Amino acid sequence: MRPTPAVSVQEIGHEYGSRTALTDLTFDVAPGEFVALLGPNGCGKTTLFRILATLMRPTRGRASVLGADVGADPGAVRRRIGVTFQSPSVDGRLSVRENLMHHGHLYGLRGRELSARIEARLEGVQLRDRAGDRVDRLSGGMRRRVEIAKSLLHEPDVLLMDEPSTGLDPAARRSLADLLAGLRRERGLTCLMTTHLMDEAEGCDRVAILDRGRLVALDAPSALKACVGGEVVKVQAEDAGAVAARIREEFGLAPQETDRGLCIADPRGHALAARLAERFGDRIRSITVSRPSLEDVFLRLTGRRFEGSGDVGG
Repeated sequence: MRPTPAVSVQEIGHEYGSRTALTDLTFDVAPGEFVALLGPNGCGKTTLFRILATLMRPTRGRASVLGADVGADPGAVRRRIGVTFQSPSVDGRLSVRENLMHHGHLYGLRGRELSARIEARLEGVQLRDRAGDRVDRLSGGMRRRVEIAKSLLHEPDVLLMDEPSTGLDPAARRSLADLLAGLRRERGLTCLMTTHLMDEAEGCDRVAILDRGRLVALDAPSALKACVGGEVVKVQAEDAGAVAARIREEFGLAPQETDRGLCIADPRGHALAARLAERFGDRIRSITVSRPSLEDVFLRLTGRRFEGSGDVGG
């Protein structure tokens, strides 16, 4: 018998007036799985996050967390999820410990159990020595770590994180990844995060790529990159459009044009780069060869650079 998905999204659509934010999204997240919602600003990922966090209802479709419908039974969903919002949700006038204590009270935690959990979470986000400090006196990165500790305090089964690495330095990001990996090993934590950071998405089991409110791909990072090809050749050239036309005519290839130059996927990228340099040497400013990235996947699937914004909010 197939286990109940930790998160299930079925034909979700949403509009803000005349603007379409989400169009017929359908996917499941298995228990214990880590999935990244990857996309540029405006792709709809924050709208979907708000729906799953029971903050808004979709225009159509159905979403559930561990079998509980987010629209029909939001209370049951809230008891099972932890949420790290992109916007601040802690009280700056209270200390770090006071914020966690009051959050624990909302979930019925008291006494030694609450104290033990606070200590564990403070240790996990490396803030034990700042527990008595007012939150508004902390750096942005430290405040972000308080947000993460808060979302994990009641030991949720499913963690929803909206751009979790916002404001974190590289060391703190690595610590967060280690903390979440440990909780998955210990308790089978499921995590669904929105992100625009490629390396953060790379660390997840699967990546759901959203573009202009649509799900354009969902697979393991390695499988997504395999669809691009063996290597990626990136060319910056004078009059890139004319060079692209000559490449199509003479090499039978289809370079994708971006504001950064030309991008060509080829199984033998280094050999192709040498041929291009020989043919267009006087017009090429730079040429690089690399393994495919998730950014290359996005370009391949949408025809646009990842940094480009979509045309909807969320």
